[in-house]
Amino acid sequence: MPQQLFTADQVLPGPAGERIRDGAVLFQDGTIVLVGPRADVERLASPAAERHDFPGGTILPGLINCHVHLVFDACSDPARAAADATHADLVDRADRLLRSGVTTVRDLGDRNGLAIQFRNQHPRGPRIVASGPPITIPDGHCWFLGGTADGEAELRARVRHNAELGADIIKVMASGGQITPNSPKMWDSQFTTAELTAIVDEASKAGLPVAAHAHGTDAIAAAIDAGVTTIEHCTWLREGGGGYDLRDDVAAKIAERGTFACVAWPSDWRGFMNRLGSARADQVVSRFEWMAEHGIRMIPGTDAGAGSSGFDDYAGALQLYEYLGFDRADIIEMATTLSAEALGLGNTTGQLAPGLAADMLVVEGDPLSDLANLGRLRRVVAKGQTTSMTTA
Repeated sequence: MPQQLFTADQVLPGPAGERIRDGAVLFQDGTIVLVGPRADVERLASPAAERHDFPGGTILPGLINCHVHLVFDACSDPARAAADATHADLVDRADRLLRSGVTTVRDLGDRNGLAIQFRNQHPRGPRIVASGPPITIPDGHCWFLGGTADGEAELRARVRHNAELGADIIKVMASGGQITPNSPKMWDSQFTTAELTAIVDEASKAGLPVAAHAHGTDAIAAAIDAGVTTIEHCTWLREGGGGYDLRDDVAAKIAERGTFACVAWPSDWRGFMNRLGSARADQVVSRFEWMAEHGIRMIPGTDAGAGSSGFDDYAGALQLYEYLGFDRADIIEMATTLSAEALGLGNTTGQLAPGLAADMLVVEGDPLSDLANLGRLRRVVAKGQTTSMTTA
């Protein structure tokens, strides 16, 4: 295929603070060849390169949604949705993510490896990092996805099974959740530290990281002691409910070990805040601020498909962090460069640099001035394949 030359008023390569005025990106066969000032890239591009100019626009890395469930459909009956999910459903949901600017997703819980199969059979669309069925206790959170195990021997066997399915990561439900009737509460721990350690150990033998779903503070503490790679939700719920249990010593361990926290809030976070009420919403804001003050590295995700969280408007989801006081450049870095590092893809995507995958967006205006511009898409490029967009 011929080289593709994209030019725009500016290029944001990914790391916060980096900006190329009047910039360009050259890529070919799915790989970035050059990034830099327009004149320099034009001079080195092939005369046969296909040119795409975007005056008034910004080129930046494709966004990464670090927590989705392609087998769910944001309905009130997730077990039914997962049982009924088809390849066509996953195509539609992946396409909706792509059209919201997401070029990489991490699927953290499917039915018996369906998202893994989809990843292998559907080369177009966003890059997929998939866990297969999450490990849970019998009758535990999301038991209906097929990942139940009881005792260390079964836990290790479940890890090996998911690895054989082709999982990129192991997901474990360290605590209960919201969407499974008659299962442990969100704050309840489902596994001991020793059991979580066995899971991490077996995953390490297979060369796989571990993501731990953990709402309760006790489950968070056990997960970090076990050595997981990311903590999903990281809600800090007090045992028995009744508010948050923010433990400075646990937060310090998370920061010291470089463990990532993916809080996984939906695009409609404003509606969620309203439903919580002002007092609880203020507590949520202070919890995020507390984690940031402790140096916990946060990565964004939406839990798409679960609860009422849909697959669209990822730009809207990222505005949560602006509401919480994060700098726009840092938010973009979180959703690109930092997320790629967290997913083990730092040498593949997350930045615009020679040798990395051509995963990138062209948006109207400057997202550093108005973060909503991330949703005003003109082009989405995933693995070098371009999707044209209607300007929002």
